[in-house]
Amino acid sequence: MSIAVRSFAKINLGLKIGPLRADGFHGLRTVYQTIALHDVVRVDVRPGSGIELQCNSPQVPLNQSNTCYRIAERVLKATQAQGKILIEIEKNLPVQGGLGAASSNGVATLLGLERALGVQLSGEDKLRIAAEVGSDLPLFLVGGTVLGKGRGDEVYPLRDSPTMHLVLVTPRVGVSTPAAFARWDEMVARDAGLTGTGAAGTIKKLGQGVFDWPNESIFSQAAFASEPASGVPAVSGDRAETLLLDLVRAGIENDFERVVFPEYPELCEVKRVLEREGARYASLSGSGSALYGLFALGEEAQAAAARMTSAGHAAMATTTLTRDQYWQQIFVSQGERREN
Repeated sequence: MSIAVRSFAKINLGLKIGPLRADGFHGLRTVYQTIALHDVVRVDVRPGSGIELQCNSPQVPLNQSNTCYRIAERVLKATQAQGKILIEIEKNLPVQGGLGAASSNGVATLLGLERALGVQLSGEDKLRIAAEVGSDLPLFLVGGTVLGKGRGDEVYPLRDSPTMHLVLVTPRVGVSTPAAFARWDEMVARDAGLTGTGAAGTIKKLGQGVFDWPNESIFSQAAFASEPASGVPAVSGDRAETLLLDLVRAGIENDFERVVFPEYPELCEVKRVLEREGARYASLSGSGSALYGLFALGEEAQAAAARMTSAGHAAMATTTLTRDQYWQQIFVSQGERREN
């Protein structure tokens, strides 16, 4: 029997882009937050060899460029396991939406393969494999509220915020993350008056101050969970104030909005609509194109999503997931599969 794993999405609660690093990546600082919307990844091991991918979306590549394929290769190598791996992706989340869908699919594949193969990788090995494949993957080995640093792959579990209600909007346009980073570099060079072949090197040295959050931001106030990011749920604690209030007070922003909104003005308009609908905080997630608005009450989120849907937006109400909720719900039980 195949192993079915819920592949949860994430949003970014603020995202700061830093200077280019020596390895060609930008330094990042963000707070990841897992949410209840998800794909489902089914993993099966059969006699034979090779890796086969299936998906209900034509937008998803079914070759070696797929995150699930690359994860499966590394798991087989690390465990010396044998067999033909069949991976089926039931796609509900948008491609190039800024929700970490492909990264989450990859981690769901890793967790499903552990069970299907009857092996247990160490937390360190899982984090290493995830980081090798992509910057966003390690956060899905932690879940809940997660601080991301480095190129986003250095993850630290934060004490979870209470469950928050949100409206997620998934416009049809897709935003390329590499292209968004390129536009960011162009903007930085333009604002600094840089031209010529030496511009890239100067960009690397530009102001760490641009990269620093205000002292009152969530990053300086965040309480860390008591265990390191190891691929298993860390013990979480209560926070005196909700993350929503922290965000509103600190005015945290997503830097990608500065280059994505001019390129796609319709996304900026969606953010304005979320704010008009009563969102206490609205933002692009990652490099987009998905946007979200946080609401104080579930009834408010449901009503706003209904109004936006009637107006032609692909809007849905959902909630954030704490770390405990994430790990309690991630595997689909046999009973749930029989019901479906």
